[in-house]
Amino acid sequence: MPRPRITMRQIRDVLRLGLGQELSPRQVSASLSLPRITVRRYLERARLVGLQWPLADDLDDAQLEKLLYPPTPPSGWARPQPDWEQVHKELRNKDVTLTLLWHEYREAHPDGYEYSQFCRRYRDWQKLLDLVMRQEHRAGDKLFVDWVGRTVPVINPMTGVITPASIFVAVLGASNYTYAEAFPSQELGHWISGHIHAFEFMESVPKVAVPDNPKVGVTKAHRYEPLLNATYQEMAAHYGVAIIPARPYRPRDRAKVEVGVLIVERWILARLRHRTFFSLAELNTVIRELLIGLNERPFKKLDGCRRSLFEALDRPAMRPLPTARYEYADWLKAKVNIDYHIEVDRHYYSVPYQLVGEVVEVRLTASTVEILRRHRRVASHLRSFMRGHHTTEPAHMPAAHRRHLEWTPSRIEKWAERTGPSTAELVRGVMQSRPHPEQGFRSCLGILRLGKEFGDDRLEAASRRALAIQSFSFHSVHSILKTGLDKQPLPTSMPPPKPRHHRNVRGPAYYQ
Repeated sequence: MPRPRITMRQIRDVLRLGLGQELSPRQVSASLSLPRITVRRYLERARLVGLQWPLADDLDDAQLEKLLYPPTPPSGWARPQPDWEQVHKELRNKDVTLTLLWHEYREAHPDGYEYSQFCRRYRDWQKLLDLVMRQEHRAGDKLFVDWVGRTVPVINPMTGVITPASIFVAVLGASNYTYAEAFPSQELGHWISGHIHAFEFMESVPKVAVPDNPKVGVTKAHRYEPLLNATYQEMAAHYGVAIIPARPYRPRDRAKVEVGVLIVERWILARLRHRTFFSLAELNTVIRELLIGLNERPFKKLDGCRRSLFEALDRPAMRPLPTARYEYADWLKAKVNIDYHIEVDRHYYSVPYQLVGEVVEVRLTASTVEILRRHRRVASHLRSFMRGHHTTEPAHMPAAHRRHLEWTPSRIEKWAERTGPSTAELVRGVMQSRPHPEQGFRSCLGILRLGKEFGDDRLEAASRRALAIQSFSFHSVHSILKTGLDKQPLPTSMPPPKPRHHRNVRGPAYYQ
């Protein structure tokens, strides 16, 4: 069976959620937009080889792939068939799963079917239709997030411009504990901030976040394999949260957040209809006050309120916040140019020259630029906002380029002094005759290399002649050596030419 096309980064996310967060294959599949069978296969391979999360720091992609895909034994023998009728009867018992039955089957038959084949053949034998799953909200499990359809106008007191503020809502499934906050827009940065602030408001982290397929967080909505934004996925990995978008056209998947949005509209936004706000901070201060009242409002048919139910039910089952807050980062892809630099926001950053022509991933924060290839960081730079400029790390350059950077006028002069003082003076004159000394480096190096072809003595003599005629160029020195003028005596000072007498020549006295 051909191996599914899946990146090593997705494999690491499968192991993080399945081994580290102990999510079910169904939840991992929904979070990462991967087939459930594929998720199960990787988790079973990881358990068989003894992998645990977190992975070792020195375990790169190639080593991980070799662990998960060891050489396969030759095929052709008949695998022992399970007793499917007995399997079907065992599944009726409480807490008995196909995974448990498959482990027992493999203990009895080590050369038996893999888990995916075991499940597929059981389904073929079973031939039953899937049943509709009833939504159950376990403590600390799911946080439903969405934007409210209505906006709140915020007026700029200086210009009078009205900006509609979007309201972010997060609702816990078990306790209905609610969070709301106003943002200037529904852009990705505000969407990520809404999640972070909701986690900090609850002082804990759920296992799963369920968005309603917003374009900023879900690149492509799909019933089976929705594609998540890379920044959204990175934020979820930082907090150890699985992102499982609601299925399109399945209102039961998002019923909880829709009720939460409705409650926020009725108990918070409706009470703001006669108020005027001149800043987002003022609006959020009022929303926070009303939010406390909403979460502490007693239930009508139950004892307690949302907050008391959260403290008793959800919070004990949720994980604590990480020590550091997630730093927002954009993810880009860039191709390494022939000068071993990539372009990010009109600035150019270097990478190791061996990656010329490769496509790399770029993690862009407010202060840093990280460049990764196959989940391994290959370069890191402080972010620069100077457009058209370069940030170059010398270690990324070929050795020849590094030596070129080390050239300085004083170094070239010292090199020329080994030949003789006239050569050093000529080299100095070549660099001084250019607008920038660096523009004369190539000419100077060419002059110095003539010593290997004609000898240092002849080069020194040619340099004296070039200085005498004030000719500061490589071609002039090369011509002197090639024609043998360096062996001739230096030209003496010539008398000034005699003036010519002609009726049309006025002479220098005319201008005095």
